[in-house]
Amino acid sequence: MKHVFLWAIGSCLATAGFAQKKETVKLVQEKDKNTINVMMGSKLFTSFIYPDSLAKPVLYPIFSGNGAMLTRGYPIYTLPGDPTDHPHHLGLWLNFENVNGLDFWNNSFAIPASKKSMYGTIKTDKILKKEDGSKGVLAYHANWVDFKNNVLLEETTQYEFSGTENQRIVDRITVLTANTNVLFTDAKDGLLGLRVAHELQVSAKEDKLFKDDKGNVTVVKGNTDAIATGNYLTSAGKEGDSAWSTRAVWCKMYGKMKNDSISIAIIDHPSNINYPTYWHARGYGLFAANPLGEKVFTNGKSAKNLQLKKGESVRFVYRVVFDQGPVTLSPAQLNQLADEFAKTKIKDIAR
Repeated sequence: MKHVFLWAIGSCLATAGFAQKKETVKLVQEKDKNTINVMMGSKLFTSFIYPDSLAKPVLYPIFSGNGAMLTRGYPIYTLPGDPTDHPHHLGLWLNFENVNGLDFWNNSFAIPASKKSMYGTIKTDKILKKEDGSKGVLAYHANWVDFKNNVLLEETTQYEFSGTENQRIVDRITVLTANTNVLFTDAKDGLLGLRVAHELQVSAKEDKLFKDDKGNVTVVKGNTDAIATGNYLTSAGKEGDSAWSTRAVWCKMYGKMKNDSISIAIIDHPSNINYPTYWHARGYGLFAANPLGEKVFTNGKSAKNLQLKKGESVRFVYRVVFDQGPVTLSPAQLNQLADEFAKTKIKDIAR
């Protein structure tokens, strides 16, 4: 991917004490490719890529204001030192592990044909909106389908991108409408996911084993270098590995890249189901907000299944803040960003 080498500049928002000039956002469709580049000024911030071969549409790669690649390169463009576990962890995405028994989360090129019937795919079929300006807007339509292309859910998602020199914000509004009766069965792997660069992993010397709901085991190798500098902090004060399975309005992953302090914060919206969300925040670099994993996260004390009858919809709204500078975003700044996001009126998106 040629644009992997481009440096990205800028992000969003003159809040929380930041009064920087907003960058102009431009969305550029690559010719004959299922790729739309999101430019901040003249530099690449991220790309919306949506070939069916990926099993889901994603934002990848994602860059900080100083040009550091914040997402793991593997499996599209593997960088030196990249962990190669979980090939389905790519960029920033939204899907779920158990929808009518089908696994959308773990699907990837690594699943053998003999097992594909157990997995679902999200196929983007239409770009609905593409607007440039101080806020870039990208909306699309996609179908959540089984291996026979039967549609379980119709997805309509709108991304809103904005940015300044040091900070960028991505707002995601997703509406899922059932094309048949649909059950999201409480599961660990969901919902809004991000796989970060090696530098932002939490340092861990020992290998760890992780199992999905089908019993498949993945080995995540411990860090054998000094590159990983990451940590987690939630609005409830949980840090490091203790953030996993806890509830909070926001969660921040932070570390050092290119001699700058990097913050990536995901903020939940009070209109979302099961607010504030549970955090599926793993030290090896998976950073996810999952309101539908309560059974796993509470060790079976309670559960949060979601049933949609045909024609019914559910909406998920998230803000992701990418910040770079001499220090990371403080809890007070993130609380202010979360308060402003909570007051934001979520407009219905085009269908």
